[in-house]
Amino acid sequence: MSPPPPRRLEMFFDCSSPWTYLAFHRVQAVIAETGCAIAWRPILVGGVFNAVNRGLYEHRARMTAALGNAAGPAEASGAARKARYYVKDLADWARFCGLRIGQPAVFPVNSVRAMRACFVAERHGRLTEWVRAIFETYWGELEDISQREVLAGVALRLGLEPEALLGEIEEPACKARLRGNTDELIARGGFGSPTFFVDGSDMYFGNDRLDLVLAALARP
Repeated sequence: MSPPPPRRLEMFFDCSSPWTYLAFHRVQAVIAETGCAIAWRPILVGGVFNAVNRGLYEHRARMTAALGNAAGPAEASGAARKARYYVKDLADWARFCGLRIGQPAVFPVNSVRAMRACFVAERHGRLTEWVRAIFETYWGELEDISQREVLAGVALRLGLEPEALLGEIEEPACKARLRGNTDELIARGGFGSPTFFVDGSDMYFGNDRLDLVLAALARP
């Protein structure tokens, strides 16, 4: 009797999210432990928000304003307290995972070029290296990954030809592929990054659901 095929895990992701950086780091152990077949699915999370979660922009603005206006812990509003805890929670997770996650001056960032470039890197067999480098460049080195020169520097470090990469990401086929992944996530019920699917239909959202992803992959 032949062994059953490996379980399939899809990860829809955008490098503009720090929680996705954590999930990308942690999912490597899940893949190694379960032997699942991984499908990396780059998306543009802003396109998802515009379609199904526009209220997030207002929520972010309220949290930022509350955090900036609160005089201190005793005077802080509920929104400011949540915002302060968000900063602590992210720092705790980064420390736990051994990652550098700072506060980029440009946030949110336009990640569309960086995410299109995932397809170019994939064609060269360097997708995971590209994704890791983009996360490190934005969240660790706090560089603006919307800028062509920053992407060119990442490409050069990975042994990819910068001008060829920057040219290819402007081609209609590359744009359509990112848009297609984004539309597919929306159609399948997704609303943000990172989103995981186990065997096609079993959806999980967020870095903190990876234990559930692991459990799902371990079930017969």
